[in-house]
Amino acid sequence: MLASKTILSKQTLAVLSRQPACFVHQGDYGNWGNTNIALVFSGCGWWDGTDVHEGVYTMYHLSRNGARFQMFAPNQQQMHVIDYVKKQPSSGENRNMMMEAARFSHGQGMMQMQDLSKLDVNSFDAVIFPGGHGVIKNLSSFMKDGKDCKLHGDVERILKEFHRSRKPIGLASMAPLLACRVLPSIEVTMGYERDENTRWGNWPHTNMVQAVKSMGARHNVREPYISFQSTLFTCTYVDEKNKVVSTPSFMWDTEYHYHYIFDGIGNMVKHVMRMSTK
Repeated sequence: MLASKTILSKQTLAVLSRQPACFVHQGDYGNWGNTNIALVFSGCGWWDGTDVHEGVYTMYHLSRNGARFQMFAPNQQQMHVIDYVKKQPSSGENRNMMMEAARFSHGQGMMQMQDLSKLDVNSFDAVIFPGGHGVIKNLSSFMKDGKDCKLHGDVERILKEFHRSRKPIGLASMAPLLACRVLPSIEVTMGYERDENTRWGNWPHTNMVQAVKSMGARHNVREPYISFQSTLFTCTYVDEKNKVVSTPSFMWDTEYHYHYIFDGIGNMVKHVMRMSTK
């Protein structure tokens, strides 16, 4: 028995020694490194770029489920810079989206922030857009033009190319608006369609829901959290036909329940990875 344990131990160590410890984890949809996901950022911060929590939660869940990912952002000036203490634009300050989004990166080489213009659909299995006001200020002109907005050229190109290639598209909070503008007849969720204030939070951005409906998309009401009282994971909506997965995230304005946002993004990531293996 002791000899058998020794042999097994040596075999296990031999396997583990061939890969870094952080790569040992096997996600729900295959071994580490089999799936390559592109992440698109619009700056850094909820009010003028990509929401920090949504961006980080997405990266965490991709790592936890065994995916490789690469980060991209437009190498251009953002609409404006918000003073996060005063919650108003800072006068006389300009910042570059790619430079701001680089705050999300934590390494060199492939983990550095890349210019969005270099994103090649053939190099990735799926694309995910975390949310934040950068979606409506930097990646589109929605802040100015509403439902008749135009998308950043590379954003429109990327969405159309992934859709045409039948590769999954993941969208959090405000990001479904981008896909609804350029992809016909898709189905998404941005949470509630009316601002229903409760002690848990409220829904202050429902005007965007009405906008995506006017763009021709079908909107499906979803809770911001996973309901275990139903077989349906209510915090996401999966458009299987178009391979588009969306989750409300911080469309729900909550002060304390960040774990629900975390879980919702995790569920979105799992569906994206599931469809990317088909």
